Amino acid sequence: MKFVDEAYIDISAGDGGAGCVSFRHEKYKEFGGPNGGDGGRGGHVFAVADSNLNTLVDYRFSRRHDAKRGEHGMGSDMFGAAGADITLKMPVGTIISDAETGEVLFELITPGEVITIAKGGDGGFGNMRFKSAINRAPRQKTPGWPGEKRELKLELKVLADVGLLGMPNAGKSTLISAISNARPRIADYPFTTLHPNLGVVRVGPEQSFVVADLPGLIEGASEGAGLGHLFLRHLQRTRLLLHVVDMAPFDEGVDTVAQAKAIVNELKKYDPALYDKPRWLVLNKLDMVPMEERAALVKDFVKRLKFKGPVFEISALTREGCESLIKIVYQHVKAQQTAEQTPEEIDPRFVVDPE
Repeated sequence: MKFVDEAYIDISAGDGGAGCVSFRHEKYKEFGGPNGGDGGRGGHVFAVADSNLNTLVDYRFSRRHDAKRGEHGMGSDMFGAAGADITLKMPVGTIISDAETGEVLFELITPGEVITIAKGGDGGFGNMRFKSAINRAPRQKTPGWPGEKRELKLELKVLADVGLLGMPNAGKSTLISAISNARPRIADYPFTTLHPNLGVVRVGPEQSFVVADLPGLIEGASEGAGLGHLFLRHLQRTRLLLHVVDMAPFDEGVDTVAQAKAIVNELKKYDPALYDKPRWLVLNKLDMVPMEERAALVKDFVKRLKFKGPVFEISALTREGCESLIKIVYQHVKAQQTAEQTPEEIDPRFVVDPE
């Protein structure tokens, strides 16, 4: 399935049905009176967050979505039937905004969440509504109200606890396949990953977190170079960023420190809030570095990068160091989730011991 994280749609709720002007015509009833019914309500347009979807590709090829209009009122006190509603299934994490103004209207955050994105018009009144002591034979009726019509932009930001970022071929796809159930495409050339991949990392019984692997970033990504800039939005909802660095690049003349600094600068240019997120350094492919050279290589790299946060030494290929990494990441994610909850929502089973 093609991954699509942006789409435009036109939606239209149903118009309300018109009211009816009618009078009783029954034998032996000289003054039957008005009996025109009201029109039916137009159909609403709903959006539901479906956890089984992970792309907006359906809306790339189906842009127009119209609900049915309400039926008109009829005689004999019969009201028109309401128009049929329509429900649009969207991935969890979809942002719905006005296509013209860019104003964010709705966000689908919780699986199964249902919102009304366009309301159907109310039905018009039939003449039985206007009967009174001084108006016994009313001939008034009202038309139905029009339903809401909107041009919307759909934007998907995947919901992941942890995001992987780094240069192409840094080993991000190998890492996510080693620690989670994701099986992304892996090859020995850059830009193997063309769209985000999500994986669930199982740490223990009822202990897990979601990790997202994005296409590799290169210098100039915030201005449109490469592929990664198209998917940086997916990192904005993460709680932690893991900066994966290839410590054994194929080209000997590559300056890994300069590449790492370029990635950080691109984050800052794209979104300062994304730059300020907790970011840990994951030094990958150390299995390709002789054991006696590892300590000096890591020390020199961290010193030149002037990195002050946590540093992890791993090999995604051999899974060396991956087990301890995911345990510490899980503790951090759970601690942040606990801090975001109100006191009434905190479950004491998930309180992380600072020691």
